[in-house]
Amino acid sequence: MAQSLREKVISAAVKYVADNGPDGLSFRQIAADAGVSHQAPYHHFGHRSAIFNEIALEGFKKFAADMGAPARDDEDSEICVRLCERYVAFAIANKGHFRVMFRADLCHLHESPETQKAADDAFATLLAAVSEMVGDSASIDEIRVQATAMWSLAHGLATLIIDGPLEKKIGRVSDRRALVRSVAQRAADGLRRA
Repeated sequence: MAQSLREKVISAAVKYVADNGPDGLSFRQIAADAGVSHQAPYHHFGHRSAIFNEIALEGFKKFAADMGAPARDDEDSEICVRLCERYVAFAIANKGHFRVMFRADLCHLHESPETQKAADDAFATLLAAVSEMVGDSASIDEIRVQATAMWSLAHGLATLIIDGPLEKKIGRVSDRRALVRSVAQRAADGLRRA
């Protein structure tokens, strides 16, 4: 099935962001990369924040689906480890989306109720998993603190792997998945002791 003009524009934008980061993205570059007229991106999006919102919308939908999927046999049974592993795997596999989704300066969620809902749904997936992990007796404040700790760990690790100096500081990582599991397991052990 052939991509629509809109899909070509989005795909080109996501690829550009994955390869170069979002800051230099221009409609002229998107048009050239998509093989469409230089006016085509303007026709569908009008301005950069609209295309960033669309990238974020796609990203949050994929993210919620990945995070909320049933556990697979090859995944860790510990929820904290599994979520961290999924988060980092999502970020690596969807770099173009990930680099936009959490940047308020790029996508203005308040301007798009649909994107805001997708972001809220993704966060609700995390809260549901944390609620399951900590049990019925946990207060909403405990759940929020635990979710914040897990989110911070996973997001920081994903960012260090994708954009940061992790391998420059610790050396080449031959098994990224094992590293993520070890870091997440250490955090899970610490959270259980807290």
